[in-house]
Amino acid sequence: MTSLNRRSLIASGAAALAAGPALAQQAGHEHHGGHYERLNQPGRIPKPALADSQNVFDSPVPKAANPGRWSAKALLPLPRSEMAWAAADAEGMHIVGGYAEQRVDRPYHHVYRPKEDRWIDAAPLPLGANHVGVAFLDARLYAIGGFTEQNRKPHPRCFVWDPKTDRWAEIAPLPRAVGSAAIVGLGGVLHAIGGAIGDSFDTKRSVDWHLVYDPKADRWSERKPMPTGRDHTGTLPIGNLIHVIGGRVDSFHTNSNLHHAYDPAKDAWAPRNPLPTARSGHGSVLYRGKVFVMGGEGTNRVFGQMEAYDPTADSWEQYAPMPTPRHGLGAALVGDAIYVAGGGPVMGGGVQSAVHEAFTLG
Repeated sequence: MTSLNRRSLIASGAAALAAGPALAQQAGHEHHGGHYERLNQPGRIPKPALADSQNVFDSPVPKAANPGRWSAKALLPLPRSEMAWAAADAEGMHIVGGYAEQRVDRPYHHVYRPKEDRWIDAAPLPLGANHVGVAFLDARLYAIGGFTEQNRKPHPRCFVWDPKTDRWAEIAPLPRAVGSAAIVGLGGVLHAIGGAIGDSFDTKRSVDWHLVYDPKADRWSERKPMPTGRDHTGTLPIGNLIHVIGGRVDSFHTNSNLHHAYDPAKDAWAPRNPLPTARSGHGSVLYRGKVFVMGGEGTNRVFGQMEAYDPTADSWEQYAPMPTPRHGLGAALVGDAIYVAGGGPVMGGGVQSAVHEAFTLG
């Protein structure tokens, strides 16, 4: 495939018919019944009873002087999970791919507008998948890899979305297929860190890969691998460093509390104060100078703890927990609030949710 072909524009039918780049109002996903749905059975349901027995809220670290507060926001247009991450621009939060409506390869691209407290549709992914790595770089949204089956069978294809045209373009594929890799835009390039490979549950394993994409050259290159391979991490830039927090080693039965920081200028990794509650499939958001970590799962556990890392003091403290613990959610900062949407209320991918809550320190 030539670079020209890779960069050819891919438009959704709706986007192709739209006059200009405006996004369409969400339609066809009205809520009926509960805010949850099973992966193997259509129809909305209440919160599963099993969730209450799996929910965990306690944290071992000191409480913050101001715990902050949570509030309910507009529900997702439909229950979703295993998006793995969300990304945000100045206008709102973007949630791409994942499980929904009895499939694990949905191409949905929902955008939340906080000022209006509503969701709208953007052009769907050209290739539906779950655990797609997403990040904004230079005002464009990148979607990297993902799984085409339930948490397995990764693909290498990558795309970039232009908000001006509401269209996706295909870019250079990953050198090696991977799903649930963390994607970070920093210094004009994208970093794809960790993730998992394997076409079956028996062969699935975490990797320590660290790949970098240069948009100007449309080319991938390699950097120093993570000290410990893992996937479903919380990864984000803080200043000139990239922090990788928690995640799983091969399975959520072997969650990690590891916390490493990568310095691109030195191509070097260094340990940081570990995550107090080992977890995977969590959200990690930089808010008022601290990294807020929420949600995630473990063996028969779904976490509600909100733990925040102070990079200056290299220390953790706890804040008000999520009212509705979930994993495989989308979390992002827009304005002065953290928005957390969707996710699974019980261990594994069997149930999706439309729950959407926001956190602020006031």
